[in-house]
Amino acid sequence: MAAFQPSLECDNISNIHSEQTDSDLIQKTDERYRETLPNLPKGKGWITKHLVQYQGFWLTPNAALKNLMWVQDHFKPRPTDIFLASFPKSGTTWLKALIFATVNRTRYGFADHPLLTTGPHDCFPFLDAHLQEKDRSRFDLDRFPSPRLLSIHIPYILLPNSMTDHQSCRFVYISRDPKDVLVSKWLFLNKLRPKDLPPISLEEAFELFCQGISHYGPFWDHVLGYWEASLETPEKILFLKYEDLKKEPLVVVKRLGDFLGYPFSLEEESKGVVEEIVKLCSFENLSTLEVNKVSEQKFSKDTIIDNRHFFRKGKVGDWKSYLTTEMVERLDEITYEKLLGSGLVFGS
Repeated sequence: MAAFQPSLECDNISNIHSEQTDSDLIQKTDERYRETLPNLPKGKGWITKHLVQYQGFWLTPNAALKNLMWVQDHFKPRPTDIFLASFPKSGTTWLKALIFATVNRTRYGFADHPLLTTGPHDCFPFLDAHLQEKDRSRFDLDRFPSPRLLSIHIPYILLPNSMTDHQSCRFVYISRDPKDVLVSKWLFLNKLRPKDLPPISLEEAFELFCQGISHYGPFWDHVLGYWEASLETPEKILFLKYEDLKKEPLVVVKRLGDFLGYPFSLEEESKGVVEEIVKLCSFENLSTLEVNKVSEQKFSKDTIIDNRHFFRKGKVGDWKSYLTTEMVERLDEITYEKLLGSGLVFGS
């Protein structure tokens, strides 16, 4: 399914020129990719045979690395762009829905809202996905109306200066207790692991996670990058915790509206608009919708994911059903050491 965006008319000549330009850009990125890949350190993969370490972080060697290079080399942000950044399995799907509904609340009614028939990942697509597709018309960034809502798993320090130095762009970062991230990621990626590769055991996933070898990991470096940037530029980066969102969704949604430049009026609050957004985007509602039970997401030619896999439990503390006491103590100790002095704390 194509990303949910209102269609825009384009001149045929401009389209041809754009396609030629895209082709040239992709070719340059491909050349840099082919030159770089053979020299990168390798680690065991969770869904692919292996991951590669690029500029300090672990990525899948095909789509993730290549698309990251495209973003680094060629992406041009707009002042109105809104980016949702996250480490995988930190609450991305839920926050996509909340931001989309908040920003577009005057455009759509709740009775026939796009989220009722379109998955959150189509309403709020990943920037670093689809970029290598031959059919670029599915994901033509230049044709997206403003504000563009784009999601990323890219670590902050790997983003191009065009994104981090742009004063008007807004970033929302969602973080989560690493124990829940580990369990959710292990269960999720084992569902996607090719049949010719044996499943990864929880013990093996735990060891890899502790070593920092996981998609876009190390986890702690990823989180700290956005945390420190949010302290330096709080007007540009809003740092959220999944646990706070679960505890006080109404409070967090109002913070989102204020931060993104779409504050809720007193009239809207009195009419229960915030409550309606939270209800529309709740796990209980989204997980039961037909589109999120039968449709699928194509993130690359090799990665197609059923929407239902994005909706497992959505709970805080589910790690208690999987991790041993020894695992918990070790992961908590690593987290304490990595975050010491930063001011960032996750509940135990």
